Amino acid sequence: QVQLVESGGGLVQAGDSLKLSCAASGRTISSYTMAWFRQAPGKERECVAAIRRSGGRTYYADSVKGRFTFSRDNGKNAVYLQMDSLKPEDTAVYYCAATSTLVLGAALFRDLEYGLWGQGTQVTVSS
Repeated sequence: QVQLVESGGGLVQAGDSLKLSCAASGRTISSYTMAWFRQAPGKERECVAAIRRSGGRTYYADSVKGRFTFSRDNGKNAVYLQMDSLKPEDTAVYYCAATSTLVLGAALFRDLEYGLWGQGTQVTVSS
């Protein structure tokens, strides 16, 4: 069974950058579909970025496109979310998610597609 552990969250000011890490253990995640979700207080969980199991193509929510970069390091069995030009509305708990199934298109952004989740890391952006 794969276990996911996020790290890298913190308190930053608007315009700053943060890099979140998601380290996997138990199995290699190189062939897993991976995603980063976030949930702000009082809001639904939303997917901000996903990477396909095959080919490594990345997808982003419109709200973060051009500011966030999702990457995978198979050698370290980890994925990362580089977040630049952070805004107060990016404040949320960020979760790493994974599935061994091939997920395509809009389904990449649906949380029900992912059966493996980390514990989350808090990101707070002050104005």
